[in-house]
Amino acid sequence: MKRTHFEGDHEAYRETVREFYAREVEPNYERWEEERLIDRSVYLAAGKAGILGLGVPEEFGGSGVTDYRFRQIVQEETARTNTTSFGATLALQDDIAIPYLLHLGTEEQKARWLPRMASGEIIGAIAMTEPGAGSDLQGVKATAVRDGDDWIINGQKTFITNGIHADLVIVVCRTDPSAGSKGFSLIVVERDTPGFSRGRKLDKVGLAAQDTAELVFENARVPAENLLGTEGRGFIHLMENLPLERIGIAVSAITSARAAYEWTKQYVFERKAFGKPIGDLQNTRFVLAEMLTEIEVTESHVDRCILALNAGELTAVDASKAKWWASELQKRVVDRGVQLHGGYGFMMEYAIGRAYRDARIQTIYGGTTEVMKEIIGRDIAAEFK
Repeated sequence: MKRTHFEGDHEAYRETVREFYAREVEPNYERWEEERLIDRSVYLAAGKAGILGLGVPEEFGGSGVTDYRFRQIVQEETARTNTTSFGATLALQDDIAIPYLLHLGTEEQKARWLPRMASGEIIGAIAMTEPGAGSDLQGVKATAVRDGDDWIINGQKTFITNGIHADLVIVVCRTDPSAGSKGFSLIVVERDTPGFSRGRKLDKVGLAAQDTAELVFENARVPAENLLGTEGRGFIHLMENLPLERIGIAVSAITSARAAYEWTKQYVFERKAFGKPIGDLQNTRFVLAEMLTEIEVTESHVDRCILALNAGELTAVDASKAKWWASELQKRVVDRGVQLHGGYGFMMEYAIGRAYRDARIQTIYGGTTEVMKEIIGRDIAAEFK
């Protein structure tokens, strides 16, 4: 089925993205995976090529693009080239860190940080998860106490994407322990802040090159003007920004599923068994038929969600639906692809083997499948209250 939601400008941009990946990412990606860290220089190259900071307004040095279909093009090229670790770092910058600053930052904060984020000079991160608080953000224990013109932050964060490279970190803190969900605030901590340090660079199952780290705050002193948004509304700010993060994961999932299908289709009609291509066996064709049908149906839904996002109409519930469904589909499709590759599917030299390793996190980060279903279920139950 031909997809119709892309237009000429999107396909022209695809050529720019494809050339960038061929020049800057693909030749270096295997080394980054082995070293478990992406070269900082590639972010500067991405900024110069217009791959990074798409949503940053032109007045702050960005492209000023509000149409998420351009980000979708980047995600599709990431999936096609199987450079998932790099794509994850771009997503953190463009779908999470930058939008928080755009939506919540003062004019001074935007002028201070956004131009260098669009250029790739500054890498951002957001620190929500703690050793004892994951999907349940109300379990966050990190504190920020006002001391004159500063905030004093204490606590630990873990599983922080871009934690090693990050030059600024949006930290979720308790600023009023007695106020429940109204006691959280977001505070931006910069790289050289006294009392802020990096813990371990975590050794993950997949996404090896995408750095994930522990962060430690020990009486970290941060200027009061680094408060992002409104004091006490941090939890609300998180809820307002999560739909974009979750639809971004859905896009990553469905583009990865499509790539896995294409690799598998190619393989089964080249690989022979019992005197003919295994693609000519009925079971193989049935599996391919199931994969393609589920992918096309999901692509159609995700594309519709992106148009709703562009129109400002995508709800948190709808983003949760797309996130859990597409990420679970990715797991199924990649697993079937490995099965049809046989023993070769378990080899890291094959794209499907690397995709299998990288896919597992998709149903966990950004909110687990179970949390997504709880959000949707609460919305359904609210109809009867």
